Amino acid sequence: MIITTNLSKKYNSNQVLNIEHLEIPKGQSFGLVGNNGAGKTTYFSLLLDLIQPTTGHIKSNDIQVNLTEDWKPFTSSFIDESFLIGYLTAEEYFYFIGELRGQNKADVDALVGQFEDFFHGEILNQKKYLRDLSKGNQKKVGIIAALIGDPEVIILDEPFANLDPTTQIRLKKIIKDLAEQKGVTVLVSSHDLMHVTDVCERIVVLEKGEIVKDIVTSNETLKELGDYFASELQV
Repeated sequence: MIITTNLSKKYNSNQVLNIEHLEIPKGQSFGLVGNNGAGKTTYFSLLLDLIQPTTGHIKSNDIQVNLTEDWKPFTSSFIDESFLIGYLTAEEYFYFIGELRGQNKADVDALVGQFEDFFHGEILNQKKYLRDLSKGNQKKVGIIAALIGDPEVIILDEPFANLDPTTQIRLKKIIKDLAEQKGVTVLVSSHDLMHVTDVCERIVVLEKGEIVKDIVTSNETLKELGDYFASELQV
């Protein structure tokens, strides 16, 4: 589904990403972990054509993302609050995204209505602009908006940050269901090793822009990751 080839990104002489080859098959829940500056957000930004690669490319469903916009109809994401439109209410924003993705208001209402427990009574019918919501509630809106239109690829950068424990648990179920029940390819980055091992069947570790581990998740994965990052303290 997503194939990365000879991909690099440099800013002046500083190389922030260098991935020779990476394949993410359709329907996989894929986790990306690493310390600050490891290249996680850079990789997602390249995958979404927000920045241009220095060398190489990413193909999504055989479409090279930096050459055409044909990947956009089946791809969705929430990277940070800059994706939101602050002067809209949550409902207005959902309808706006729905219109972009060919969904009418009834379609959007049907989807959003499935996540009332995720919103916990704090999002819908509040008559609040998105800019006036808490960081956590803004994130909830962005994540659910990313599900509108039945995308085949969903990219979530640090989705668990700023969420309370109950909402984190609900989000884990949402991500698992997307991959396991609907065959959606879900890419998640997180600093929280426990969360990413809970929801991702495969985890790649980036360090200084390069892949240093590629792990199929098992009962030992959390310890393996913990040991790896603990060893970094000794360097």
